[in-house]
Amino acid sequence: MDFTEIARAESPRGEVVLRQRRVRNGPAVLELRANGIFVMDTAETSTEVALAAEALAAIADPRDVVIGGLGLGFTLEAVLADPRVEHVTVVEIEEALIGWLRDGTVPHGQALLADRRVKMVNADLAMAVVEARSSYDLLLLDVDNGPGYLVHDANGSLYEPEFLRRCRAILNPGGLVAIWSAAEAPELAATMRAVFDHVEQRALPVSLQGREVTYWLYLAGEQRPVTPPTAPGSR
Repeated sequence: MDFTEIARAESPRGEVVLRQRRVRNGPAVLELRANGIFVMDTAETSTEVALAAEALAAIADPRDVVIGGLGLGFTLEAVLADPRVEHVTVVEIEEALIGWLRDGTVPHGQALLADRRVKMVNADLAMAVVEARSSYDLLLLDVDNGPGYLVHDANGSLYEPEFLRRCRAILNPGGLVAIWSAAEAPELAATMRAVFDHVEQRALPVSLQGREVTYWLYLAGEQRPVTPPTAPGSR
């Protein structure tokens, strides 16, 4: 397997690298790494799509959506595919990552960011929520792979009561917060239950290159999600 570095950037949080890997007789794959840790790639995007699809299905009228974490844009792409969505605000702390999608370094990025419904905000998610002057129907948080797999230690605050109360304060009636996790996170569920009226944890089986794995989605709001839970463990 061969790797070629496509782009690299330094920030106060460390290093972000975009590289291409190629398997003999196979297509080239873009891979995103932060401080040497694999974040995501273009070969397996089903988890990003599932996050958007499951969260969107759980809400009756997702006109205004916030996505915390741009990644390589696949969650954004799935959100934009829903005709009910009128506005999407993407909050991404790494300016370089936004630039790589905007300038075509990530080939599908330009079309996504050119969509008139999209607003890019280069900011820390916690600060963006504190400073929000609008309300939203759906907050999709995909900054990490859950509280047990932080990209940066400071992201731990995103799973604590103070931040979650801020999220609740900017939800429209019937709105939801959705948090993606690569592993079951009972402590997160308990924290969310202390803040929101209704919380559900949903197990989402996903096939990853021949492997069957289970990811988790945590949904919280003043009202119950409009779709039933997909697995035991809901409240």
